[in-house]
Amino acid sequence: MSNQQTEGSEALMPLGIAVLTVSDSRSEADDASGKYLTEQASDAGHRVADRAIEIDDVYLIRARVSAWLVDARVQVILTTGGTGLRDRDRTPEAIRPLLDREIEGFGELFRSVSREEIGTSTLQSRAFAGMANHRLIFALPGSPAACRTAWERILKLQLDSRHRPCNFAQLLPAYNAWRDGKGAPVPLRTRT
Repeated sequence: MSNQQTEGSEALMPLGIAVLTVSDSRSEADDASGKYLTEQASDAGHRVADRAIEIDDVYLIRARVSAWLVDARVQVILTTGGTGLRDRDRTPEAIRPLLDREIEGFGELFRSVSREEIGTSTLQSRAFAGMANHRLIFALPGSPAACRTAWERILKLQLDSRHRPCNFAQLLPAYNAWRDGKGAPVPLRTRT
């Protein structure tokens, strides 16, 4: 029996979510992981603020994420791909320098639940999460199955402002403005 719950009487605070697929070979037509994440975010009541594909290049990845970190429409960034151990897997190296703080428990929990599906192969995942400029960033593996695991087992609930005892939405300054009826979610700082 789980002690987690989602409050039924409270309204969902929709988050602005941007999705980045990191791949040298994918296009929007065959990007199953990016498509899955955008569909799930939308189905859960969130707003998909943007979606992009970047090749496995540290500076292109960092530039795209940096742009979203100052975009008032974006509260959450989901990346998929580039978290493995191959030479071209550079997502952690691109994004970690941008973080104000890392959410260590996310990677630990992802690998724990992933182990139920892929066994010890989960050791090869460098999935991680953190906060930067009052936004949440989640770096997921590139496989659709891994994205499904992350969404269904962790993110769906943790991005739901109604989830109790706590959720990631409550960490965002926009949550207090929304909860207090002061308008749509807007980050505290926006640089132009």
